[in-house]
Amino acid sequence: MNEQNDSRPASQRIADEIRAAIDSGEIAPGEKLPTTKQLAEHYGVGVETVRQAVIRLKGTGLVTSRQGGGVYAREQRPIKRLGIQRYDKAKWRDADEVAFIADRIASGREYQRTDQTQTVSRGPASRTVASGLGVPEGTEVYARARLISEKGEPTYTLTSYYKVPHVEGTRLVNPTPGPAGSGGGFRVFLERGLEPDHMTEELACRMPTPAEAATLALPPGEPVMVVNRTTYTADETVIEFAVGIHAASRFTWTYAFQLPDSAARGVPNSSPATEGDSRAE
Repeated sequence: MNEQNDSRPASQRIADEIRAAIDSGEIAPGEKLPTTKQLAEHYGVGVETVRQAVIRLKGTGLVTSRQGGGVYAREQRPIKRLGIQRYDKAKWRDADEVAFIADRIASGREYQRTDQTQTVSRGPASRTVASGLGVPEGTEVYARARLISEKGEPTYTLTSYYKVPHVEGTRLVNPTPGPAGSGGGFRVFLERGLEPDHMTEELACRMPTPAEAATLALPPGEPVMVVNRTTYTADETVIEFAVGIHAASRFTWTYAFQLPDSAARGVPNSSPATEGDSRAE
């Protein structure tokens, strides 16, 4: 575009050009940007205009300042968050692999069991939690709030809510850092005769609350992905309602599944699919 016909403020134009260089790989992740003075000379503008451009870039989470000076393109190596594969029964029933560890392995990343910390509390269910668990609002439930980090950087939070009779006295109410023993929480349910059979996951994107931004150390302007997960036994008993808050730039979402063929099963094509039904997954 001819700059004379470009209605964007100069700071926005500069920010867009630097963003394009980052997106194309011309500026590599972790690479230091030219100094404010160098950028001002390159674009033929004042240093204050360049500072405003950098502020815009920081607001999108693309660049960050480092101690000792300089602005750098953010390292963006998102973790592959598996879809149904992360819940494979062979991982938690027959082995000692919980969901966040499955994601790390699939991403070729290191992990420590202490990358997960948690607090456990008991209190009345909010309207949302009560609806998720299928209990009256105000019913006493357990909340197991986890923070998952990678090399000290928080990546997501996950709070699971349970009915008291299902988990009282089990490893799920133990606040010790790390998964709830061998096989994690799903193994606990298996041992209690409440084998997880199917689940639904609902995903939504929104801007974080101030508390979420602080907990996840989010740069200004970065959204979060919210996952509401409901886990059932084969007889439709709800055994867990969980809410996950993920830093959007730190994950990619991967789903692999067999394409359904409702006609082969004798189901009319006009029949609506159940929203969020993951049994076919």
